[in-house]
Amino acid sequence: MNNWLNQVDRSWSLFLDRDGVINKRIFGGYITDFSEFEFLPEVLNALVNLSNFFSHVFIVTNQQGVGKGIMTMGQLNNIHEYMLEEIRESGGRITEIYTATELSSSGLNHRKPNAYMGLKATEEYPNVDLNRSIMVGDTDSDLLFGKNCGMKVVLQLSEEKCFIEADLVVNNLTELSDAIHKHLK
Repeated sequence: MNNWLNQVDRSWSLFLDRDGVINKRIFGGYITDFSEFEFLPEVLNALVNLSNFFSHVFIVTNQQGVGKGIMTMGQLNNIHEYMLEEIRESGGRITEIYTATELSSSGLNHRKPNAYMGLKATEEYPNVDLNRSIMVGDTDSDLLFGKNCGMKVVLQLSEEKCFIEADLVVNNLTELSDAIHKHLK
């Protein structure tokens, strides 16, 4: 079933949702300050392994709280600076963070599940091949984004119910890292 994992090598790229994959998600709310940002267990160790394996590791995140005026772009940047510093200090690496901050009703097509953030990555990093990329998310929107970009999609289980079929289902990024390393050539 997961024979595609045999094709994954260091030329592939990894795309990660933020809330619910990297950090604890606040259901019905927003993380508005880095003091509210809490990494999921073992995620920092998993990110070290994954960033050593993939050519690029991107975070793609819808952050409508900015568009709603619940937080400022400065607050979001502070949260991301804190997150990146913790990842770096642990030995991990994030190539780039792409955010869609507009309201879902804005008419712009930057938000997941639209492919905009994936296409932006290929524009800024020409060696990224979306057909040789994996998207990890915990919502239908994340998985649809990956499918819309032509990626393999991995569902990370959470409280959210998902109905989109994933290529692989994991409980956390450590399980993904283990599955990839098991298939290394």
